[in-house]
Amino acid sequence: MEQKTNYKLHEVANGVPVKMWTNGVPVEDEAQKQLENAARLPIVFKHIAAMPDVHYGIGATVGSVIPTFKAIIPAAVGVDIGCGMMACKTTLNARDLPDNLGPLRSAIEKAVPHGSNPKRMGRDKGSWETPPDETDAAWAKLVDEFDAICEDYPRIKNTNNHKHLGTLGTGNHFIEVCLDEAGAVWFMLHSGSRGVGNAIGTHFIELAKKDAQLHQRNLPDQDLAYFEEGAQYFGDYVRAVGWAQKFARANREVMMQRVVAAARKVITKPFEAHVEAVNCHHNYVSRETHFGQDVLVTRKGAVSAKLGELGIIPGSMGAKSYIVRGKGNPESFMSCSHGAGRTMSRTKAKKLFTVADQIAATEGVECRKDADVIDEIPMAYKDIDAVMDAQKDLVEVVYTLKQVVCVKG
Repeated sequence: MEQKTNYKLHEVANGVPVKMWTNGVPVEDEAQKQLENAARLPIVFKHIAAMPDVHYGIGATVGSVIPTFKAIIPAAVGVDIGCGMMACKTTLNARDLPDNLGPLRSAIEKAVPHGSNPKRMGRDKGSWETPPDETDAAWAKLVDEFDAICEDYPRIKNTNNHKHLGTLGTGNHFIEVCLDEAGAVWFMLHSGSRGVGNAIGTHFIELAKKDAQLHQRNLPDQDLAYFEEGAQYFGDYVRAVGWAQKFARANREVMMQRVVAAARKVITKPFEAHVEAVNCHHNYVSRETHFGQDVLVTRKGAVSAKLGELGIIPGSMGAKSYIVRGKGNPESFMSCSHGAGRTMSRTKAKKLFTVADQIAATEGVECRKDADVIDEIPMAYKDIDAVMDAQKDLVEVVYTLKQVVCVKG
């Protein structure tokens, strides 16, 4: 039986087509142009898949799935390598939470460093001064490979690596306490490879651009510079990006341990966590087989959605989030969206909305409601319900989550 498809086919002159799961959701002209530029690269295999949260990004379009043949585009992976989500279902129910959620939020904020401050302000509040045991244990599994990478690329060593492991970061990174439809309590968080991933991504993007000046004359956008298999930096990048993805996964696991331990200090009822747990990247590259061909698939703001595979699609602060099960749709390279997707820049959101708007939009959520988080206001994002409807041939919803506590980076 043929699988029903829900995409629009966008033909690109001198390039592969773009299949767009964007029925009922807006797409900016700039994002469309970025997709077309990527589609014209000679290394792209078959077509590009655009998810319903697609929007303009630095380097490549956020919400895009780009399969490449024997080549890799560092700027498409980006600098928040391995950024993704983790969610844990607990044995707690809504009635087990305290009436005042302020102390729970405070406990989580104390347990996990978050945010950042300018270098001139002294020690970075978003890193550990003395890493806890959980961080040390996770770093011990990563350090040998990191040291080997640093022998070839010493500038990557002078980064916040060990001291950033188990920390949240800034921007749209968050930790939430959520309730599902049955009232079960979940912990959910969003973060990536922090400063060290940024250093790896930035360094190899620069190398790719220099390489392109020598070998790739007709790039539609210099940010789409790529390494071909067998080239000088290809193997080094694959090794470094693979390590950063391991760091990102471990970062989320350490934070989740810290969040659960913090919650146990505030919630008096004993509980189990990890009843069901999902840990998935949404900014990464992996070797996969599609349409009978071994390819490198870069998901920039997209989640793997193989048949039966669990994933996480968060809304914005104040909106619903979803635990989903993949349908293994081959046309999207077995992928789905990574969230709602922005409809406007952070700068525009800060100009357009006020603290009063933020307070109204996050009513019922224990979270910051000040001028510094207006750029994360729900209205700066696409309607998550429309986004989910546009990809109903890619995933099915298993749980719908609504946050009651939100900690922003």
